[in-house]
Amino acid sequence: MRNLPTCQRCHHEYRVDVPSPLPHVALHGAHCTLRPIASDDRDALMAAAEGNRGAFRYSWVPTPDANDVERYIDAACAEHAAGAGLAFVTCDSGGSVVGSTRFMNAERWATPDRHERPDADPDAIEIGSTWLTARARRTGINTEAKLLMLAHAFEVWQVRRVTIKTDARNAMSRRAIERLGAHLDGVLRSHMRASDGTERDSAWYSITAAEWPDVGTRLRARLLPPTTHV
Repeated sequence: MRNLPTCQRCHHEYRVDVPSPLPHVALHGAHCTLRPIASDDRDALMAAAEGNRGAFRYSWVPTPDANDVERYIDAACAEHAAGAGLAFVTCDSGGSVVGSTRFMNAERWATPDRHERPDADPDAIEIGSTWLTARARRTGINTEAKLLMLAHAFEVWQVRRVTIKTDARNAMSRRAIERLGAHLDGVLRSHMRASDGTERDSAWYSITAAEWPDVGTRLRARLLPPTTHV
């Protein structure tokens, strides 16, 4: 934890702990690589956001405009600096940027053993703000990206829970989350403003540390090439 400067009006020292940023890390798989988002990614993200945007109806995706993408990157970097998240660009096996995803809403619990864990490591985390350009959908990229992030969260950070939520109207996203093996915890009504400006109900899903071994095994099996019988 980082300590903020003390208040000059106080007669005694008063410090507020600020979470350390999540460590930058790149996650590599056979279908995709996730690397921390950077200002140099502006043009590549603009290109990925172009084309048919029908699939982005329920998602917060920047428009293919330089200023909008710059704001998107700046907001992601600010979230990281505050210790709340870590945004990635999603690259295909050839290295081209095809979208973005992120860790977000990092939770650090005030438990007796908290001091035994690295300051930056969360106890629970959310995976969200995921989007892919049209050609990258239904390719295995999204499944592998989720596997890489879940494995990092549970096996490196040793989190107790990963949350994934989506607009309750987004049937395609909900099916994809359920195929991961996530459990529907419920629907939070009037949760937030949706990307289309309406009031959104959010479907909340989770995977716990106890569930992760089975979930991970199934996801790895899904990514295996089909067996050819001679």
